[in-house]
Amino acid sequence: QVQLAQSAGGLGQAGGSLRLSCVASGGTFSDYSMGWFRQAPGKEREFVAVVTGPGLTHFGAAVQGRFDASRDNAKNTVYLQMNDLRPEDAAVYFCAGDRHYNRYDYDDYYRASSYVYWGLGTQVTVSS
Repeated sequence: QVQLAQSAGGLGQAGGSLRLSCVASGGTFSDYSMGWFRQAPGKEREFVAVVTGPGLTHFGAAVQGRFDASRDNAKNTVYLQMNDLRPEDAAVYFCAGDRHYNRYDYDDYYRASSYVYWGLGTQVTVSS
């Protein structure tokens, strides 16, 4: 059974940066696509980013150009680098694992239901 352990979130300032990490255990990390989602109070869970097995990245429109995602297979870790933070980025952030190495239809990465492994989430707060 794959388990995902997320780093603590934190408090960032508007215009600043934060980095989240997520360590996987119990599976073959390099076989999975790894995604990031977020959920703000009263809102649906939102796709943020994915790093596929080959290391390709894809981002949600709200974070495109500001966030970056990467993976280190040697450390079983996926990262989310959040730059130019905005107050609307405040949310609980989740990492998630998808058994597909590299999906043919990238739209599937937007769906939370495509992911079978989930971290517990970490709070990110942004001060203006």
